[in-house]
Amino acid sequence: MATQTQSAMESKSNADVAQKIQKLREAFADAPQMAKTALESKIQDLASHMSEPRSRMESAGRTGSRQGKVSELTLMLTFAPGGARRLRALLQAQNGNFDDADKVGTVHDMRFVFLDNDTKLVFATAYDGNWDPYIDDFATKIPDVMDIAFSAFEGWPGIHSPEVKNWIAKHQVTAEGWFVANPNLTVTETRRLEKIGKAVDELLDKVA
Repeated sequence: MATQTQSAMESKSNADVAQKIQKLREAFADAPQMAKTALESKIQDLASHMSEPRSRMESAGRTGSRQGKVSELTLMLTFAPGGARRLRALLQAQNGNFDDADKVGTVHDMRFVFLDNDTKLVFATAYDGNWDPYIDDFATKIPDVMDIAFSAFEGWPGIHSPEVKNWIAKHQVTAEGWFVANPNLTVTETRRLEKIGKAVDELLDKVA
């Protein structure tokens, strides 16, 4: 019985992969010939990745995607009058120092990208866990930082506003594709491994 169930699951998986490959070929029907040729040379690799993915993109909760323990958040925001000037001054003053983000404890990275003559901004970050706890952590651990930075944008209600999560979700765009090198390592686990690696290197240096 178990063998029959496994065979049925494998058959369904193969059919799903075949369907995805067919849709991919259809999507590239009007692509340049070089793209079609390249696609066909990668079809087997793509099929293998589809049938046995290293990690799957899942929901991070209210919005956004998660792979393993790591989630993504990308905001498309419009600057309020004077907002771009204030935020740029803040970021330049910090010079890449975001110790406040460490207080949250789950932030892998953050990017602030100014666009369209300083009228818009893309804010992108990767973090551990699900969406709601992540936003709650910012509200409870670094509320002043949030209001200083995000007051640069139109409609920011304030981190303590009951509408703040709705505002964030309204401006968030979920990634269609996203690569995570270590989807099963949290920030804490990564730092622990870094310390262990450093200690091992120091030990080996002493032995040598």
